[in-house]
Amino acid sequence: MFSIALRQAEHTRKYRVSPSDISGWDLTLLEDLRPIRQVHYDDWHRVERAVATLQLEVKELTAKGWRVESAPVSR
Repeated sequence: MFSIALRQAEHTRKYRVSPSDISGWDLTLLEDLRPIRQVHYDDWHRVERAVATLQLEVKELTAKGWRVESAPVSR
């Protein structure tokens, strides 16, 4: 649904929003391979807002020199 990986020097960030095994959607943010944010949503409108926030965060990070390691995937 939404997935992107960023890198700056030795630091990485990976963002992913995917359908949940149970119901709804899961958002996961990994920083240097450690989960720092894990949220479950069961309301589609909240997922849309969360993805918009992630896209803004990615834009801000790339403006600060982070580079995209894997192309963003949105469905």
